Amino acid sequence: MTTQQLLILIAVLIVLVLAVAGILVAVRKRRSQGDSTRPGRVQESDDGRSSLSPESAAAAAKGRAEGQPGASPAASSADQSVQSASPASGASPNPDASTGSAGSVGSRASSQSSAVGQVASSAQEELAHPETSASRMTRLKARLAKSPNPFGKALFAILTKDHLSESDWEDVEDTLLMADVGADASEQLVKQLRDDARITGQKDPAAVRRGLRQRLIDLVDPDMDRTLAAARPQANRPSVIIMVGVNGTGKTTTAGKLARLFVADGKSVVMGAADTFRAAAADQLETWGGKVGVPVVRSDRDGADPASVAFEAAERVKNDQADVLIVDTAGRLQNKANLMDQLGKIRRVIEKNLPVDEVLLVLDATTGQNGMIQAQVFAQAIGVTGIVLTKLDGSAKGGIVISVQRELGVPVKLVGLGEGPDDLAVFDPESFVDGILGDE
Repeated sequence: MTTQQLLILIAVLIVLVLAVAGILVAVRKRRSQGDSTRPGRVQESDDGRSSLSPESAAAAAKGRAEGQPGASPAASSADQSVQSASPASGASPNPDASTGSAGSVGSRASSQSSAVGQVASSAQEELAHPETSASRMTRLKARLAKSPNPFGKALFAILTKDHLSESDWEDVEDTLLMADVGADASEQLVKQLRDDARITGQKDPAAVRRGLRQRLIDLVDPDMDRTLAAARPQANRPSVIIMVGVNGTGKTTTAGKLARLFVADGKSVVMGAADTFRAAAADQLETWGGKVGVPVVRSDRDGADPASVAFEAAERVKNDQADVLIVDTAGRLQNKANLMDQLGKIRRVIEKNLPVDEVLLVLDATTGQNGMIQAQVFAQAIGVTGIVLTKLDGSAKGGIVISVQRELGVPVKLVGLGEGPDDLAVFDPESFVDGILGDE
């Protein structure tokens, strides 16, 4: 093939390509013109904004005028784009646009209000059904078993050795002392365990665990009556409980949790905010009262006479014919003489209206032997009928249960394990020992 023939062939191919391209452009243009005449077709203007074709706009307007629900989606989309025009532009091409926008906002507000209402209703439902006392200790026992270094596990680890030397028995006693079991109780338990080992000669871990468990239960003393006075069949109605303890032990929080516990058992409760010297105490108690639907009697000023608040609370519980009155008190131990005089006055004033059935001393389990000193002071001043141990899950000092009972001769009645509103339960010796021993 000559050069001339090759050039002619290339020219022919170029002409054919151009011809095909022209045909494709013509077909595409024809299809575009045909689509623009279809109803509901959205056209795009030169400035990039979408709009309806004239025929579609007319059809959409007619549908709106006649109130037809079947207006095309494209028309609906166009209406929405018009209504959502920026307020800064001040454009309002359709009188209905502002109305539609207001309706949209109203609808959103209604939806949000409905959502808030559902959340509030859910919260009220949750608070109206607190966990019953029957199910609490099982859950709290598992939490206690997970607490750091419970002394029962340390004892078990020592006692399951093949051969116990004298130093091992010293370790047992040291473990008990560090857990605040107390010197006398520790010495007694070590003697009992040594006798058991000498007599039975058991090496089986399960048998050792059973023996240790029983000895610890005996020390905790399962024969003590731990029933709250308000829960007894012959309880006074209303039954009066005074909460005492040093500030910082969780006394006010415990009062709120105790009210929730009574509500869970179907009792009506009134609370009195007689801690008038700590600014946030009455507010805190009122918050708890709001959570459980319990009225709170408080003074309208800080520093008011706490005895007067207690008196008004006693009047209120009588008028309401409620089952239980819980009175929160101050705990400023640094002013020991004044505090004890104040507590005595509160009790005397209440007893002008109602007998006081229970004085619960709230102790922080993490304070150890310091808590014992506090317990002795309050027991001498006002008389204590039961102990509430808080923060027991964050401490290896569970032995304070044993030592405080032996020292005061009154039972631990309630135990708090955690910050949740239902993390307060009636104390059960066997569940407590199982918790500190952990799983088998």
